[in-house]
Amino acid sequence: MKRRAGFTLVELIVVVVIIAVLAAVAVPVAQTSIQRGQEVELRRALRQLRNAIDAYREFAREHKVEMDDDRYFLPQNLDDLVKGLEYKDKEGNRRVERFLRRIPEDPMTAAREWGLRSFQDKRDSDQWGGENVWDVYSLSEKTALDGSTYRSW
Repeated sequence: MKRRAGFTLVELIVVVVIIAVLAAVAVPVAQTSIQRGQEVELRRALRQLRNAIDAYREFAREHKVEMDDDRYFLPQNLDDLVKGLEYKDKEGNRRVERFLRRIPEDPMTAAREWGLRSFQDKRDSDQWGGENVWDVYSLSEKTALDGSTYRSW
């Protein structure tokens, strides 16, 4: 009896099962890795926005920019961080100080939309009073890997 070269049906089935098991293990690891990357991007974007808000406030106080009292030297909206503040330098020339090049994208919602809180709002409020921008948060309803919601970051 001659042996033919090639694989038997049992060998092929075993190989297919092994590949399926490896794929079943790899998919959740890949999804977790992608989510972790998005969380890092979200933290970066929130830090960038919050630092820009703080810089805006300090700059407005330092240069005594005239604003309504209910603004507390805070921007009225996120676009103010991009447009910047107009002020006069020591020589009396008009200048514009910008705090962001563009509003960062929320990686969880894939949009440049952020939840806003004003200084007058309650800390856990979901409604923006509109007086100023004191804090930002993600509009995503998803849960993070640590069990918290992205909204609470």
